[in-house]
Amino acid sequence: MFGAVEKPKEDKAGHHAAIPPHRVDQEILLTTQPAQPENARILKVAIIGAPNSGKSTLSNQLLGRKIFPVSKKVHTTRCLAQGVISEDETQIILLDTPGLTSPSKGKRHHLERSLINDPLTSMQRADFVLVMVDVSDHWTRSHLSYDVLKCLAQNIHLPAALILNKVDLLKNKGLLLALTVELTEGFVNGKKLKVKSRLKKPENSADCPKKILKVPAANAAERFAHEGKLVVDSESSSFKLNSDTDEELRNVLPTSGSAEYDSKLNTASQDLALSKRLKSMKGWPYFREVFMLSAINGDEVETLKRFLAKQAKPGPWVFHSEVVTDQLPQEICENIIREKLLEYLPQEVPYSVTQSTEQWEEGKSGELLIVQKLLVVKENHAKMLIGPGGHLIKRIAQEAGIDLMNAFMRDVKLNLSVNVKKCAH
Repeated sequence: MFGAVEKPKEDKAGHHAAIPPHRVDQEILLTTQPAQPENARILKVAIIGAPNSGKSTLSNQLLGRKIFPVSKKVHTTRCLAQGVISEDETQIILLDTPGLTSPSKGKRHHLERSLINDPLTSMQRADFVLVMVDVSDHWTRSHLSYDVLKCLAQNIHLPAALILNKVDLLKNKGLLLALTVELTEGFVNGKKLKVKSRLKKPENSADCPKKILKVPAANAAERFAHEGKLVVDSESSSFKLNSDTDEELRNVLPTSGSAEYDSKLNTASQDLALSKRLKSMKGWPYFREVFMLSAINGDEVETLKRFLAKQAKPGPWVFHSEVVTDQLPQEICENIIREKLLEYLPQEVPYSVTQSTEQWEEGKSGELLIVQKLLVVKENHAKMLIGPGGHLIKRIAQEAGIDLMNAFMRDVKLNLSVNVKKCAH
């Protein structure tokens, strides 16, 4: 049974109410016109990057609670979802997107078309772009993928910032210097970067104890207290590319705001020239800022949040101040359970599980009662999901229940059952 629905009360103080546990309540909240602050400001932020780079983790930290599913496996986020931060007179809308992947890779991994199109859609709606890079990944950290570069190039009019994530997992913090230079092509905010080493080689290095490096300040690779520092060349007041091959990029990327911008990128010759140039690039020289942080620990996330608030422009709020996400309650529940399936089931097994909500109602004491059926295609998959003595399915239900309790800010009783799909004859 659903309780009586009340029109939400406006709260401009930035204190989010709990996510409504019932679909009808959330739909009313999403369609309620917000009371506009006197000097309303707004910013729509697209967070893009390779799969599993930490986009959803960062979104959760910025929101101050877990709303989006997080897993070590790729493609945990399956569709475009929005998170909303409303503080003081500023509203920031986070467009959490699936990891950027190409159509060929999508076909290879049997991914839905939305996983390919949603990141591109979010860019079209955004005012600002955050590009996430996992610095702990040895294979991908030294360059931006072609898909990311193409996405940035096709939206060069949008300001962007580079996020070096998972710096807590990097033992050699000095690598952040080299990575910053490579991923920005040596330019940040139109100015050339210079690396200055502060370390002098000791006469007897064997007798010299190793210094412990602290994680550097997040803001734009400003300083490195022990190993060196990365500074902006003050003499370079405007953006200037430093190689002959970059002339080709300037030709295929017309000045933002020009009448020819859209049409020029759509021509076959320009697409070919752009593709050729992007394949020769490792980084993006148009980033406004660089941040180094640990999304999972929350290190320097507040610094990034303050930076985003400063990028907001005058404009009306889109959502009521109590909106935390545009997702419906059942979608949040399914995503969180799916996160646990990805975490505990091997290889491709969790991707084949179908979820069906059998019960969703409020108990006598206000607790949320949820019963969900998990359908698998093979008998051995069912045994795998249940686990010895039913321990695994109980663990998944317990962990998902805790996450749902934090999201809805009320007690949640979650019951999961496992069934094998019946084959149609």
